[in-house]
Amino acid sequence: MTPDHDRIRPDGGIDALDPPPMDVMDEETLEPGTLAQNAPRLEIVVQLLNRPALARVYVYVCYWGPVAPPEIIDTLELSKSTTYEYVETLVDLGLVDCDDSTRPQKLTADPIIIVEQYVPIVITPTVLHALALQAVDEDVEYFLDRYGIGKLIAALRGAGLHFAGKTTQRMVASDIDVRDTEAMMIISALKPALAVGREHDPFFEHLFPDVSDEMELPDTDEQAGAPSSTPDIDG
Repeated sequence: MTPDHDRIRPDGGIDALDPPPMDVMDEETLEPGTLAQNAPRLEIVVQLLNRPALARVYVYVCYWGPVAPPEIIDTLELSKSTTYEYVETLVDLGLVDCDDSTRPQKLTADPIIIVEQYVPIVITPTVLHALALQAVDEDVEYFLDRYGIGKLIAALRGAGLHFAGKTTQRMVASDIDVRDTEAMMIISALKPALAVGREHDPFFEHLFPDVSDEMELPDTDEQAGAPSSTPDIDG
């Protein structure tokens, strides 16, 4: 029976997946040493997806670094202890570099990309920004609580296609199996993540290889759209 790859599950996946060809599952791929080398990469993704507050800090440093912890405290409205806890965690995960030669110390972060060859999921800073918006946007929080991360990624892709004029909000609702009003809500809420991501995410085209330059999105100020507040972006 041939899987229907156009049918979306409530979690944003699809009803059935073709297994990867067995020739990619060779002895080298399955060597314990190889699996161990890939373990930190999985740990990073799990940490960021399960801890949106941590993802907020990572995205901020990634997009606007080098930044100092006091700037993170002020901009993201976090306590000093929480900020340093998150920074320490991100440094331990290898996502953030800390320059202790300056006072205050300066933080930088390289963008992360996870592309799964056999499952239609891509994780880039734009996706993490969308996830982090739940901390400041009730619509994103509602959507995530109701549908989960997988469908949020599907909605992000749908929103990008909508702003590129390739699909309507009602079509997005049908594609990802949500109510029309929910599609309208989440498409609008994700606009900041798309606008800032197109400007700052070097892997933006991995999410939108077909329409990255066609989206009608506003230009952003240096800090507008950061995962600290939801900017007033009409349309």
